[in-house]
Amino acid sequence: MSVRTLFLTALAPAIWGSSYIVTTTLLPGHSPLVVALLRALPAGLLLLLLVRELPPLHWIPRLLLLGALNFSLFWGLLFLSAYRLPGGVAATLGAVQPLIVVFLSALLLNTPVRAAAVAAALLSIAGVALLVLTPAARLDTIGVLAGLGGALSMAAGVVLSRKWQPPVPPLTFTAWQLTAGGLLLVPVTLWMVPDLPQFTAANITGLAYMSLIGGALTYILWFRGLARLDPAQVSLLGVFSPLSAVVLGWLLLNETLTANQMLGASLALFSLWLGQGRVRLRRQAATAR
Repeated sequence: MSVRTLFLTALAPAIWGSSYIVTTTLLPGHSPLVVALLRALPAGLLLLLLVRELPPLHWIPRLLLLGALNFSLFWGLLFLSAYRLPGGVAATLGAVQPLIVVFLSALLLNTPVRAAAVAAALLSIAGVALLVLTPAARLDTIGVLAGLGGALSMAAGVVLSRKWQPPVPPLTFTAWQLTAGGLLLVPVTLWMVPDLPQFTAANITGLAYMSLIGGALTYILWFRGLARLDPAQVSLLGVFSPLSAVVLGWLLLNETLTANQMLGASLALFSLWLGQGRVRLRRQAATAR
């Protein structure tokens, strides 16, 4: 396992953690579907221009499914849960993803379910809950189902992206998936938001960041990591998203850090170390054999 690969892959969820600040400060009041569409499709088309390679026809159904799981469906359910639930509840539901990945990997990749991986995933959920939940958090049935559905969608996308590895570089694979996800969002967005909004210079800046940095760059790193690391190992890196969101809120929005949040951050980082360490030991043992 390369430390450099692990670090570069972790950059993706760390950058995703900035989406909350960018959305609330530069894109307030805009439809989540419009933001999701303009985040995915321009980035995908730009990458397609760079790679200049279209997918083979027999890959189209797989790419549409991956685009839906990793982008269209995931972002739609994510935004729905965020609108109907307090941010802390939505983030905690999303933290269930590593646990789902463990069992989906066993089902689809024949990866054994190990106690250490399950323990790391459970500690990750507890850490994120302490990091972002507040006593005033309330539950909404539709929001909870959307949050769990989003976690399941992203987990399935993670495992299938590892299972279906085309013989192309991560840049090309990312271009195909982003474009597929963006195209799937077009009819839904036109149906739900028939009148496209006007954008200010600040809005365009926010969309450019979300598309080029939070979309193209991060998913290149994410899919590159998925091609080289175990899916359960990669999914645990998702704790960097709420962690970076809390740290950025503290640095840029003068939000306070509580003792519970500090404990939650420690638990989340420990779960990450536990998951990565077990995978490293397992690979060392396999190499020795």
